[in-house]
This record gives sequence, structure tokens and C-alpha cells, in this order.
Amino acid sequence: MRATRHRLRLLTFNIAHGRGLSPIQGLLTQRRIKANLLKISRLLTTVEADVVAFQEIDRHSRWAGNFDQLEFLREHARMPHAVFGINTQREGLLNLCYGNGLLSQYPILRFENVVFGKKQIGEKGFLFTELDVAGHRVPIINLHLHYRSRVQRFRQLDRLTEWLGHEHRRHGAHWSMPPIICGDFNAPRVEWDVTASLHDHLVRFADYRLLPDPTDHTFPSAWPQTTYDFIFVPPECRRAHSVVVKSFLSDHRPVLVEFEL
Repeated sequence: MRATRHRLRLLTFNIAHGRGLSPIQGLLTQRRIKANLLKISRLLTTVEADVVAFQEIDRHSRWAGNFDQLEFLREHARMPHAVFGINTQREGLLNLCYGNGLLSQYPILRFENVVFGKKQIGEKGFLFTELDVAGHRVPIINLHLHYRSRVQRFRQLDRLTEWLGHEHRRHGAHWSMPPIICGDFNAPRVEWDVTASLHDHLVRFADYRLLPDPTDHTFPSAWPQTTYDFIFVPPECRRAHSVVVKSFLSDHRPVLVEFEL
């Protein structure tokens, strides 16, 4: 008798603080930001995403309308589970609070947020979550790397791989698969940067696939010329296929991956 397969649809999306295609942060009113986030919530519903990994999402930042964007999206996309990973936080008149976030149709069993540094603006990090998907313990890492410095990206990659090794020794026996890793890498899949380097590291342990396909680009969204947004899937994600969703709701286009467990 065949075991029941469970389909999962995972979307990764850098939403640029909800500003849409506006090139300058802080010029939009809360009303316009919420209108853009409503469109994003409709996109999540349209593509039937089960899990959504966001980068550049805010919780009460002055430049982004001073409200909880993840909770707003959770409510309007009707997704029951959410967790925030704050990477940048600053108090005062020009308050900031943002990072990575995750929405899920499935319960979140455990999470941990790792921040790479201590800057008050522009800091990056990754959010680890462990989901219960119909009895499968599915680990997911939502990652955002430095946007300008290749040296910094490699330092951040070293931090990630060190953390992964430690986490696997502690909890790997309980996982149904190695972690799915997704997010904004701020680097294309060229051999001298971190995306290819992480792929080389991961395939030593499992037959990971790097999605989307090389011809599918995500940035800039108005006229995509390169890809910064990726999803690494382990072999336990059967029949995995991806699509870059045509969207002008951010300067990045989202990547959707569907697979079976």
C-alpha cells in the first residue's frame, strides 16, 4: 500500500518593506503600503502558498508605516501561523524594526533567529523554523545576505554552515529531511560568490537542487536580468519544480516551489 504524499508549496519573497517599486524608502504613506501588502496577500492566495518566507518585512518601523506587516499579511492571507525574525532594531524618533518573517498553514514547532551582526540599519540574518507538515518535521531556513560586500556574504555563509552543523548534531535525528534553505542571497549563481559556494557545500551531504532554473530571473522585477532569490531543496522534496512569479509588488520577484513529501 502506497504512503500518502503531501504536496507543499513554498514561496520566498523579498517585499522591500512594502514599498512596491518606489526607489526610495520612507516616502509612502501607511495607506499606500497597506494597499501594496493587500496585493501581496492576494498573490499568496492566488498561488496557493502553504509556506511563505519573507525578507525585508517590518514590524513598527517609521519608514514603513509603523505597523506589523507580518501580522497584516497573516490576517489578510488567512494563514494561521507566523513567526518574525528581527535583524535590525532601533529605538527613537526614527524607529526601525525589521528582518525576515514566515507564514505557514502548518504548525511551527520550533524557531530560532540568528543575526549576523549588531548594526542599527541594514543588518542581515536567517530565521530557522521547524514545521509539522502532516507528521513530517520539515526544517526551513529563511536567509538574507549582505547586499553589497562579497566578503561579508562569505562571512555570513560561514556563520550559517557552522550553525547548520551544530543544529544537525543536536536535532537532525528528528527531522524528516535536511533543511530547505531559501531567501535573498544578493548574489547570482556564479562560481565565485556565495550561492554556488553554498550549493557546493550542501551537495556533500545530500543531493540538493538549486531552484529556480538558471534562465528564470528575479531582479529587478520590472525587467529581470539576474537572480538573487533561491530555494535549495533536498532530495526528500520529491518532484520539485519552481516558477518565478510575474509580479511588480517589490523590486524582487517571488520564487514558488512545489514538491511532494
